[in-house]
Amino acid sequence: METIKLTIDNQVVEVPKGTTIYKAAKQLEIDIPVLCYMDLKALGIEHKPGGCRICSVEVEGRRNLAPSCSTEATEGMVVKTHSMRVMNARKTVMELILSDHPKDCLVCAKSGNCDLQDLSVKLGIRDIPNQDIAEMSTYRKDFSPSIIRELDKCIMCRRCETMCNQVQSVGALSAVNRGFQAVVAPAFEMDLEHSTCTYCGQCVAVCPTGALTEHDHTNKLIEDLANPAKTVVVQTAPAVRAALGEEFGMEAGTLVTGQMVTALRQLGFDYVFDTDWAADLTIMEEGTELLDRLTRHLNGDKDVKLPILTSCCPGWVNFFEQQFTDLLDIPSSARSPQQMFGAIAKTYFADQIKKKREDMVVVSIMPCLAKKYECQRDEFKVDGNPDVDYSISTRELAALIKRANMDLKKMPQSDFDNPLGESTGAGVIFGATGGVIEAAVRTAYEVYTKKKLAKVDFEQIRGMEGIRSAEVDLDGFTLKIGIAHGLGNARKLLEDVRAGKSEYHAIEIMACPGGCIGGGGQPLHHGDLSVLKKRTEAIYREDAGKPIRKSHENPYITKIYEEFLGKPMSEKAHHLLHTHYTDKSKKIIYLK
Repeated sequence: METIKLTIDNQVVEVPKGTTIYKAAKQLEIDIPVLCYMDLKALGIEHKPGGCRICSVEVEGRRNLAPSCSTEATEGMVVKTHSMRVMNARKTVMELILSDHPKDCLVCAKSGNCDLQDLSVKLGIRDIPNQDIAEMSTYRKDFSPSIIRELDKCIMCRRCETMCNQVQSVGALSAVNRGFQAVVAPAFEMDLEHSTCTYCGQCVAVCPTGALTEHDHTNKLIEDLANPAKTVVVQTAPAVRAALGEEFGMEAGTLVTGQMVTALRQLGFDYVFDTDWAADLTIMEEGTELLDRLTRHLNGDKDVKLPILTSCCPGWVNFFEQQFTDLLDIPSSARSPQQMFGAIAKTYFADQIKKKREDMVVVSIMPCLAKKYECQRDEFKVDGNPDVDYSISTRELAALIKRANMDLKKMPQSDFDNPLGESTGAGVIFGATGGVIEAAVRTAYEVYTKKKLAKVDFEQIRGMEGIRSAEVDLDGFTLKIGIAHGLGNARKLLEDVRAGKSEYHAIEIMACPGGCIGGGGQPLHHGDLSVLKKRTEAIYREDAGKPIRKSHENPYITKIYEEFLGKPMSEKAHHLLHTHYTDKSKKIIYLK
């Protein structure tokens, strides 16, 4: 590899040719402030925005300051990162940004976790002399089921646009207008709800201000917990336990399952259950559907739809309902674990505790913002009453625990309640990319071959590559599997399916980088993708420590089929645990 040498703040550094000044400085542990920049190399994207100019540095021999995040270092270059000229320029840029920014930090959802706020402190901003340059731009708030947009707080860093278009390939956001009226928004400044937004939340995860935040349900939850007439049930997704501790100062990848259960119980939930149980239930339904399609395919049925696509991720479901409507009959009809849980909680479990459906409140704690939208879908309601009333994110749960004056680090450990709290290792790994299909294969192998699986770890399925392929030997039959995480990668696999080029029998897709562990509702990782790897490792550690690691061996799953559902894909199971998909393609009418 060809390298170059340059001098940064009187220190010589050797870096590969093509390295930016910003990354060269990082190699010397020199901190250059950034606002619009994100390190997306791990996602296969070279991001060099250079838009905000906060990262500008002085380069010897150049008249103008250079944005370090987008300027390539050259042989012999001499750089000053904190000269008086540079510091004055950064301060001026920040003052101009703040001159058109609301000052309601006390009530802003991102206060205390805002890059703009932190950088203002770092740059010593104490007053804003340019507020009379123009009348401050004002926009109405945009409330969608999952995401709230306050465009008065948009600083045009365009991080959200990068995630939406380059990483996720959704295309819901772009820059509109000029000057003080410039913002990032959907086409024609329409609401998110009427755009191609999938609610994956990756825009929220990277927004440095309060311009994009989740639709917060914690105050509604407090009202329900305080209402003695309501029985409030909570379910927690597998990825939550691998990330919640970060909000309390714990190292990324610290498992806090037992402490989380205790905290939820102390908050006042009547029953604390595990979405992993519903993940095991999902495998029974989705796995049976997979084997049914494979069997018909092997018997010469030319009408069978393959590859089967997993359907656990609502962001991904929104994506194909909008942009691949010709493939609506290919995904599994199985509901997500969140929705399977809600349906069972308000039928089977409600009967056990002798409660009416309308007197129960089912709450989910999810790493995902699309789950908030999923709760509100009409197909998951009975006479207007949702199976899952609402969802709160990992960040919202952390805020609620702190609000209740609890310290998660000091919490004793306790177990989930039963019968909807007992899960297997297969349910746990749903939180990581590749986990759903690995869990399905663990069960499908034994059901298909009638043999005991000697090794449950399918390591060929695991990894962080955006698109992966794997083959699993089902006693002579080779099951071909595709895995994608991130909607941009999903698009590539779907286009092959559409073109008839796909050789896979099954494809797992998750909308967010890394899978659910990188969901839009997780603790902010500020572009440090090593955090996602640590969370993934935590998921597999919990799986490895489980006494039962295959969904079909969960005794409470066996019991519910015996007592209530009959068998996988039965009429009752199909009614409660399956769904249908809708053409939601957006048609824009151009007025002449």
